[in-house]
Amino acid sequence: MFLRSLLRVIPRVPFGPAIRHGSQFGPARHLSALGLSTRGGLLQHTASCGCGCGCVCGLHTESDRAFSEFLVEEIKEEHTIKKHDKLPQISGWVTKLNGTEVKILRNLPSETVSVTFNINNSIPPAFDVADEEGKKEEDAEESEPDMESLPNFVVEVEKKDAKHSLVFDCHFPEDEMSGEDDTASPHIFAIRDVSFQSPQETEWKETAYTLSTDMLDLALYDHLMDFLSERGVDNAFADQLVELSTAVEHQSYINFLERLKDFIKS
Repeated sequence: MFLRSLLRVIPRVPFGPAIRHGSQFGPARHLSALGLSTRGGLLQHTASCGCGCGCVCGLHTESDRAFSEFLVEEIKEEHTIKKHDKLPQISGWVTKLNGTEVKILRNLPSETVSVTFNINNSIPPAFDVADEEGKKEEDAEESEPDMESLPNFVVEVEKKDAKHSLVFDCHFPEDEMSGEDDTASPHIFAIRDVSFQSPQETEWKETAYTLSTDMLDLALYDHLMDFLSERGVDNAFADQLVELSTAVEHQSYINFLERLKDFIKS
């Protein structure tokens, strides 16, 4: 795209011997005026950038330098408020990381329980716009609450003698976490739906029946929650999952800022 724009800037020069020999009337003169040269058939910058770093790239600007300095300070601040030097572990579970995906495993005598979640887009908004309009000076005096990562997570229970795994799609309801609802459930997480899936499949089959809990009988729902609780997926586990997810998300954010700083400076 840059080269195509450049071709519209370089004046047209009649073809002739002067171009073939690269005289002062050839295209090399026009490239030099633009701060460019050709080497090995490629366009290259010959002028230093404008930010004062001395880099012969021609792409750095004062804005880039200000951006880079801001990122340096932001990274320092994030390291200051970082709560964990090492990722917290959930007792009795093994944690495996794959980029932004976290998988927690627990082996029981005849079952394997796995919990999988992704930290992307897992931090909910700190407040609603409607609430913000009614709070001005009061909010300014209060300190900002700590951000928590509340990811959706999938619990998969696999039995050795069963052909399919029982899979629970779970989430953290906002009213449960805020504690503002007096009729809230005693559980801080909720089951969205349940299905049977093949453990050999990497992706869920859309053709498998999925049981939604929206209109589910409460007695059946309570039995499903008890089923998870007996396998270690309870409120205590959910609290530790939030702590782990928050730590992974924060570290990923710091890593992103560092990569962004290096990219701006390169």
